[in-house]
Parts: sequence; structure tokens; C-alpha cells
Amino acid sequence: MSPPTAESVHLAPLPPFKPDLYQRAWQSVPHPTLPLLATVHHKSVTVFSLSTLTAHSALTNGHERSVRSASWKPNLAPHRLCLVTGSFDSTAGIWRWKDDDDDDDDDDDAEVEMTNSDRDGAKEEEKDWELMVVLDGHDSEIKSVAFSPGGQYLATCSRDKSVWVWEDVGESEADDEWETVAVLNEHEGDVKAVAWCPETNRSGRGRYASDVLASASYDNTVRVWREDGDGEWICVAVLEGHGGTVWGLQWEPRPKDGRFPRIMSWGADCMIRVWTLKEEEEEEEEAEAPPQHAWGGGGLGGIPNTMRRSLKEEWECTAILPQAHTRDIYAASWSPKTGMVASSGSDGIVAVYREEDESTSGTTHANDDETAAMELDGDVPMMNGHAEKPQGSRKWKIVSTTPNAHGPYEINHITWCKRYDQGCPPEKKGIEEMLVTTGDDGIVRPWQVITS
Repeated sequence: MSPPTAESVHLAPLPPFKPDLYQRAWQSVPHPTLPLLATVHHKSVTVFSLSTLTAHSALTNGHERSVRSASWKPNLAPHRLCLVTGSFDSTAGIWRWKDDDDDDDDDDDAEVEMTNSDRDGAKEEEKDWELMVVLDGHDSEIKSVAFSPGGQYLATCSRDKSVWVWEDVGESEADDEWETVAVLNEHEGDVKAVAWCPETNRSGRGRYASDVLASASYDNTVRVWREDGDGEWICVAVLEGHGGTVWGLQWEPRPKDGRFPRIMSWGADCMIRVWTLKEEEEEEEEAEAPPQHAWGGGGLGGIPNTMRRSLKEEWECTAILPQAHTRDIYAASWSPKTGMVASSGSDGIVAVYREEDESTSGTTHANDDETAAMELDGDVPMMNGHAEKPQGSRKWKIVSTTPNAHGPYEINHITWCKRYDQGCPPEKKGIEEMLVTTGDDGIVRPWQVITS
């Protein structure tokens, strides 16, 4: 019996965010809890309301060159907004916006008040973003910035081939004192993106550092970084397999079955790859114990200093998504609600993929490189130096393709975010997801996701 056909998905364009930016826009980042979306363009950031689909506020006059990346600081009190920006002027800026009129600490009320304030123009004009601190040190353009899940760390990466890790050392949240705790120089080309592992499924695993960072580069690799027992950040894995620049990466937002989050990467080879950390059970441990790291042994604190730098994690490419693009994939986004993936890029196509339920386990080893190449249509992933057929490559299905989503323009970014707009049924606001694409045409376009 043939497997059931995956549900199809149709994207319906919603009214674009206003005003049009009339400048090439690079990225749009949803706030983790509030109905806000930060879009970077030219030398500034426009923050849009997801309720009214109009501008909420703007960050200006902080950078001398193009702003290419932004990240919201998580876990702040309601009405306390903090955003970091990364610019081609080689600096990162920490910005704050505060609503002095409303000190309610209720998270639900915060969303209502933030949304309602968008409708009061006179009230809104009294507030502004303030650039609190400028972080410098990179020798060239900053390509990506990202706060860690707890907000304690900030990662920045640059054309200078380095990744910097900054730590918040202020006595209070509002002190804005940051110091460099690591400069990671192992990439051999521009570092295009950085991303922190979410907190999901990390607790209780003594072998894993509390914060895990990954980076993507022009050198065609993804690197995974962890902090060792001495407080030093080291590269524990190099993920090889892409045939060109890796433009970006994302950690799996909500893994199933208690597994460690996977990594998704995409790039100039028109491919999206999914990487899985190899884990194994210790036979001598009780059945209910958490899975152990592939290199086994005790936590980092129990390993001699001379051995720590030799520790390497074993990651393998367990899926290559079906090819939907003909040119560079600039962005992809993994839905925390449905697990679907959406991608966009130089060809103007928006593609949506769904992962089917697993029916097999383990990794199938090809008899030889030629057979592996045939099985994967000529694309053989390299997993820690070994050519293998990725498990699950055929479990991902394309469920939607939308050509010319921004007309003739390239699409630089795509993201899933929650709907709060007037067209969304009240009972689904803050629950139903939509896609938002950001393009060279300066338009930030939301899309309704219709499943049939």
C-alpha cells in the first residue's frame, strides 16, 4: 500500500506591512512574545505591529552603514524592549525602548496594551528607541547577531571570519555592560550567520553545555561551539556537505521524543540539509536515564585539560530536503507549531516542506561512493568524513511552491510568526501562524498558510 499523500499547502498573500520601505530589506524578526516584527533595511530598523500591519517605531541614526541583522533580547519584563543590531560598519548596537506609561507586569495585558498603543499616534510619538551601547572589535562587516535563549550571551559574526561571544556583566538588566568572552577564528571564510540552540530538551543533560552556538560560513561549513569546564569556547563539530556558501542555519525549535534539537542549514548549492547529533544509550545506566553523548564519559569538569580540546561531537546529515530552488537559498524557517519548513532565495520562490512520520530508523550505508551519488541524484553528503545516504531524505515532501512571490525581486528572508491582524479570527490570534517574506523590493509581505 502506498503511503498517504502529504497535505497540500496554499499561500495567500495578505496586505503588506505599511509603509513600504522603498529600500532593500534584509531580515524581519518576530518578537518572542509580543505582536511586533523588526525589519532591518538601509541604516535602520523599522518595528511593525503584527496587529495593525503598520509601523510601530523605528531605530535610526545609530549606524553609518547598512544594518543586516537584528535580534530581540528575551525574557524581559512587559513593555521593556531591547534589540541588538549588526551593521556593515563593523559594530553591533544595543537599543532600548520603554513604555513609561504602563508598568503592568502581566504578560497577557502587555500584549493587549502594546497592540492598543499602536493605534494612538500621539501617544506613540512621545516614545523612541535609544542606542545604549555600541559593541566594536570586528575588523569588517557584521553579518549576523543573536542573543542566547537566556539573554546572558550575545553572538556576532563577521566578514573577518570570526565569531565573537559577548556576556552581559551588568549588575542589573538595564546596566548594558557587555564584555567579550570569546573570539572564535576557526572558519576559513566569511561567517554568514550565528544561531543559539533553544532551551528545549537541554535540561538534565550534564554532558551538554547550557548554551550551544552554531555558525555558518562562506567556507561551506557549519560549526558547533560549546563552552568547556574552564569557560573557554571550543569548536566541537564541523558539519561538511554543502557544495557552496552556507547562507544560514536554524536549530529545531521544538524537537519530538526528547531528542536533542537538530540543525537545519541552507546555501548557495540550492540545498537544505538537516543535521542530527549522534547519541547513544549507556548500557550500564538505568533505562530512564537521559541519552549520553557519543563520546561518553563524565561531564567536561571531570576530563583533564589536555584532553578537552580533543573532544568532538558526532553530527550527521540525516536529511536533504527535496530541491525546490534553482538559485541560492538565502533563508529558511522551521515552524515551532507545525514543524513545517519554508524557504526563499535568489529565484523569488517560496517553498514549503513537511516532514512525514518516520517509518524507518538508522542510517543506510551505501555500498560505495558511486551508488551513494546515484541514490542522492549526484549529491553525496559528507558526514565527519564518511559518505552516507542520509536517513529520512525521502521523508520530507514539498507541499507548496509560490513563484515570483515578490515579482522579479530576490527574497532575502522568510520567517514563521503568529497572526494578530484583523483578518485573523479572534479565537486564533496569537495561535495561528503566517509566513512573512522580506525582499529587495523593500516590501515586507505576510502570507496566510492554508492547509487542505
